Amino acid sequence: MKSITFTVFMVLAVSATVFSAPQAELWDAWLPYDAESRIEVDHSAWDTILERYLITDDPSGVYLFAYSRVTPEDKASLEAYVRALEGVAVQSLNRDEQMAYWINMYNAVTVAVVLDHLPVKSIRDISLGGGLFTRGPWDASVVTVNATPLTLNDIEHRILRPIWNDPRIHYAVNCASIGCPNLQPEAFTARNLEQLLERAAREYINHERGVEPDGRTIRLSSIYDWFSEDFGGTRETILQHIHRYADAELREKLAPFLAGDGRLRYRYDWAINAP
Repeated sequence: MKSITFTVFMVLAVSATVFSAPQAELWDAWLPYDAESRIEVDHSAWDTILERYLITDDPSGVYLFAYSRVTPEDKASLEAYVRALEGVAVQSLNRDEQMAYWINMYNAVTVAVVLDHLPVKSIRDISLGGGLFTRGPWDASVVTVNATPLTLNDIEHRILRPIWNDPRIHYAVNCASIGCPNLQPEAFTARNLEQLLERAAREYINHERGVEPDGRTIRLSSIYDWFSEDFGGTRETILQHIHRYADAELREKLAPFLAGDGRLRYRYDWAINAP
């Protein structure tokens, strides 16, 4: 596997140790759904943005986003797409359509926020308010759905995580960072939801920024530390989750760790996912 250049990695990894991840706390106003609904939200505008600006063939194996190349017209198109999502009656959707909606909303808004603050070396350098000690844009209201202002943290930690209780959500939402799972090259929909969630999990786990065994130490993404409860909450359940998606080579290397041997260490690269 080709290595990412970690020149900035080790510096940024230090900051990961002091990052405090929000807990999953259900916002029950977003629980209603229509199990019989056949409404399909139009995500074609997001597909177009991804097709034009997501780089999926970088030697690092990380999908990069060409923020600096986005034209004013496409930036306006992205903003119009987010406004269209704001107008969707989310409670009228079925569960799969809702999940796809919230994932796409999170990812599209994240890209829009970065575009508004170029040039930037890390999303954590973007401040939109939300608290005296807040780093990054996650605690600021960035969209309004059903007349309710929402932050990126609301979408991830008060809607997606507690409603679906699916650890693969962490592979679907993208925080515009090298250490994050790949931004998928197509919009999530009710039809491709399961396929994309499974693909995203495999991509990340079989890439060194997700899981990297090295002798008696295995270096894991800090995602497994910050959100350990979503992966079962113990060393054993985290490793079992990883084993499920690991390829043959990685499974062989995981064996002694699953048996209780070796140490787990965590790291994360907050550098912007730009070429």
